[in-house]
Amino acid sequence: MNKAIVLCILNHKGGVGKTTTTINLGAALQQKGYKVLLIDLDGQANLTESMGLSAELPQTVYGAMKGEYPLPIYQHKDGMDVVPSCLDLSAVETELINEAGRELILAHLIKKSKEQYDYILIDCPPSLSLLTLNALTASDQLIIPVQAQYLAMRGMAKLMQVVSKVQQRLNADLKIAGVLVTQYDGRKNLNKSVSELVQETFQGKVFSTHIRNAIALAEAPTQGQDIFHYAPKSAGAEDYERVCNELLTGEALKAHGN
Repeated sequence: MNKAIVLCILNHKGGVGKTTTTINLGAALQQKGYKVLLIDLDGQANLTESMGLSAELPQTVYGAMKGEYPLPIYQHKDGMDVVPSCLDLSAVETELINEAGRELILAHLIKKSKEQYDYILIDCPPSLSLLTLNALTASDQLIIPVQAQYLAMRGMAKLMQVVSKVQQRLNADLKIAGVLVTQYDGRKNLNKSVSELVQETFQGKVFSTHIRNAIALAEAPTQGQDIFHYAPKSAGAEDYERVCNELLTGEALKAHGN
């Protein structure tokens, strides 16, 4: 692989498993021998702290977005590299309001790192903001986690409108890798009906693997670990490995023109 494939994990609703998916899909790719960089683009800095890093590091994606220095990359003990966020990041929206080409800042920052990695995964904020536009503009593929809960699909039309505009105006190569159903419990009728609705809405674009509700997925970040280091035999590890295999299979098919 010559240049990194950039994936952004996005849903403008919070609590749907964006950060969990970014970390554990990245870890699944790393388990297969790929070199992975995670970028925390959320002002809540959940990914940063879930990886055991401080949200008050001297250099973060915030300063890089403002042009103060290149992307600061920190090495995690378990092998993935991380570009951390900080609680000041949300201020970048107003600070860059008059900046020419402000939607392209992250794409330019990432360009230098693309030669060093196989995959770059971006954890997006839960909003359709300038930061989100930067992630979509910098990405090759988009993964949308959707919680298997009531009102899961609310606002999805708006999200798809934004994706469509980015494809038309900023990044014609952006593809939807898939919609990922998270926090799934097959015993609950509601979960099953939400899953069916997602399948109907995004025909052919839904990962067949659903991420099951698993306590280990919630516990792993408290130890600053991904699921494969925290509980390698858990349902969460099994599910994210399957999603990873689906992602890689999909890329192989695209590469052969199918």
